[in-house]
Amino acid sequence: MKLLKTAIKNNVLKSMIEILERERKTIITENKKDLDAFQREDQALYDRLVVNDKKVDEMITAVKDVMSQDDPVGQEISNRTLKNNLNIVNTTAPFGTILIIYESRPDVTIEAAVLAFKANNKILLKGGKEAYNSNVILEKCWHEALEANGLSKEWIQLLHLKREETQEFLRNPTEPLDLIVPRGGERLINFVKTHATCAVLVSGRGNNFLYVSEHADWSKAVNVIINAKTDKISGCNALDKVLINKNLPEYEIKLKMLQEKLEKHQVEILVDDKVSDILSQKEKIKDTDIWYEEFLALKLLIGEVNTLDEAVDIINKFSGKHSASIITEDKTEAMNFMQNVDSAAVYHNASTRFTDGGQMGVGAELAISTDKLHHRGPLGLKQLVTNKYYVFGDGHVRV
Repeated sequence: MKLLKTAIKNNVLKSMIEILERERKTIITENKKDLDAFQREDQALYDRLVVNDKKVDEMITAVKDVMSQDDPVGQEISNRTLKNNLNIVNTTAPFGTILIIYESRPDVTIEAAVLAFKANNKILLKGGKEAYNSNVILEKCWHEALEANGLSKEWIQLLHLKREETQEFLRNPTEPLDLIVPRGGERLINFVKTHATCAVLVSGRGNNFLYVSEHADWSKAVNVIINAKTDKISGCNALDKVLINKNLPEYEIKLKMLQEKLEKHQVEILVDDKVSDILSQKEKIKDTDIWYEEFLALKLLIGEVNTLDEAVDIINKFSGKHSASIITEDKTEAMNFMQNVDSAAVYHNASTRFTDGGQMGVGAELAISTDKLHHRGPLGLKQLVTNKYYVFGDGHVRV
């Protein structure tokens, strides 16, 4: 796809804002068809599927935020002139064609497309069948915005492929793919990694941990735990595991206090062997594999540790490397934790729910990357470009 001028891209986004507002009722009506057809046994997936007035407002805000950001393409990274007068300029450049595969969440059809398009990438959207009607109407909105500004609908396309067809497309794409972003659970990620023939940037599972140090302010700890667990159970930044240092003053009393608080929020509590000695009425885990599990439910596993190092080791072994938090009043201890935990985002005295493009000041996000190449954390506009070297000579030859 050719390079577009910033003004043209912004005009498309301006049109899209107007179209989303105009089609608000139609979008919500189409979404209701998906909601009515959805089997509600998976509450987290259902929550992600819902599009209401608030969600449409958020879609419009996402487009406005990206429109107001600087164009990430053609930005100079470095400029060097060598002793032989060869001028080497490194600049940002589009990836090319990005494929994103995601489950539920029709708002991804807006956020992923607006970011990819502003960064001058073509994007292929493979949404889940549960959001079919929602995604179709949103694609129509995009196509109207593109064509109103003299651009091809090919910039933003929804792929209507079944599982077997998607598998074949990944193995033998009908057009060149430069980057694939699977946004969903472990099964989806493994599916894409198994069949893709180009670069894959993983938006990994959550399974986030919080460690309560013996130097913690208990009031802060409880408030952060409740927020991280209950604010939005369907979020990949929600909390699943809490590790508490047994040397915390009044340890047993505080554990029972935490149990009481969690139960007021209808949180199911699981415990390890040691915590079970204190919270004896709670279900004790039978298989250590549960430490790997992302719950996406009002469920929390509480475990006991002896030291900071033990907590770090457990987190690095079992977590999804998404987000991890420490509650402590010891800043040196906090920095030790944050430097040694292998996660995309690490927190001191704060909820993991802040691992989000909007909350972190990035704006709309394509995904939360748990990979280390080429970026980790929220994938915003500036992260949807690669780089390209421009070398200027005057008949230079290497000798």
